[in-house]
Amino acid sequence: MSQSVRSARPNVPSQRLKMRRELAAAAMELFATKGYEETTVDEIAAAAGVARRTFFRHFRSKEEAIFPDHDDTLERAKAVLDAAPAHENPLDTVCRGIKEVMRMYAASPAVSVERYRLTREVPTLREREIASVARYERLFTRYLLGHFDESAVAHRDGDEDGLDEPLLAEVAASAVVTAHNHVLRRWLRAGGQGDVEAQLDRAFATVRRTFGTGFVAGRAAADRPAAAAGAGGANGANGAAERERGVLVAVARTDAPLDQVMRTIEEALRQD
Repeated sequence: MSQSVRSARPNVPSQRLKMRRELAAAAMELFATKGYEETTVDEIAAAAGVARRTFFRHFRSKEEAIFPDHDDTLERAKAVLDAAPAHENPLDTVCRGIKEVMRMYAASPAVSVERYRLTREVPTLREREIASVARYERLFTRYLLGHFDESAVAHRDGDEDGLDEPLLAEVAASAVVTAHNHVLRRWLRAGGQGDVEAQLDRAFATVRRTFGTGFVAGRAAADRPAAAAGAGGANGANGAAERERGVLVAVARTDAPLDQVMRTIEEALRQD
């Protein structure tokens, strides 16, 4: 009996997401045929074959109805951060986390392209999309704040030009989100064609070169003093970051052009 209960539980989120997607499909079809302003919640519910109250159990408003996956994707992104290996550069972890968002769009290219068209035409939907993106950015900023490498940024008394922790974390998180959105928009304008994850990896390489040394591998800021003591203090933290960058140089995509690989190696050598 207990086994059947345990096996049934995972179906609850999938059934919920299935219903949300059905409502979203109905809403998008009505928005496309009738227009956003002319479509009512009652019509969306009827098109999906459910009652009005069922719609409001899943969405607070009709503009939310075409973004059925963001809540679950946010949880998946958070799970990536929570399960990150202790040795991984935190910026790499954030890049992996936001890939969950890209995979959400790439799972249904036709739906994503149509949703992109609608958000371009309806300001209310565009505002809802911006609010959804901001949730990811806050999640990544909080994570990076917990992995700030104080030794990587010079702090001198009276130096007002030094980067502080919240600024670097917020700028780095924004850079990851901006890189993701740039690649996503380009992919959507191309009709959802092409290897979007490969494009995303190239964009993230630029972000890593710019911000990758500002954060220290490890589980959390509170754990950093103990970890630093075991690794030789601040120099140990820097060594881990250097080793992480070394791995990024040594591991290359097999389809990368040789001259690109060589330029990457040369740039890394000049930075040492």
